[in-house]
Amino acid sequence: MSVFEELLEGKSFNITDPQYIEEVHSEIGRSRSLCHRISLIDPNEREQITSLLNELFEGRLPTSSYITPSFEIDCASRLFIGENVFANHGLTVMSAGSVYIDDGVMLGPQVGIFTVNHEPKNIRVIKTASVHIKKNAWIGARVNLLPGVTIGENAIVGTGSVVTHDIPDNTVAVGVPAKKIKKI
Repeated sequence: MSVFEELLEGKSFNITDPQYIEEVHSEIGRSRSLCHRISLIDPNEREQITSLLNELFEGRLPTSSYITPSFEIDCASRLFIGENVFANHGLTVMSAGSVYIDDGVMLGPQVGIFTVNHEPKNIRVIKTASVHIKKNAWIGARVNLLPGVTIGENAIVGTGSVVTHDIPDNTVAVGVPAKKIKKI
């Protein structure tokens, strides 16, 4: 079983573990290198950007989806994106714990998606929890999604919010921490 599979099942890992270093650091290096290469391309060279996005996502990124450079994704092999997804510039994704973005999702500028946390008594030990953004959700600018949260279908998360708990379907949530303010 790979480190990523074990993380997905809830296992903690010491970041100095040789298997962790081999598997996770290899993917981080691959992803960061490709993100850097993409960020150096003229934004009007969409075909060149799309080609490298395809390489970054190992052929899994639908042609109807687009991530606007520049962005940082540490483990692109653990980021799963549906059809018609748009992410504005400044996206940061720490996806060792896996991120699932369903069809039709919109992400505003400088959104952060985080699946990794550290054990307080030993910060060298990490634990992950996946993040799931369901169909047609809209994540506003500078929103941060913390490990383990699910954003419901058609939900809207307002600008600058920090999401620490699940947001139900058809709900508008805002604040730090994000709280439901109305049903759509």
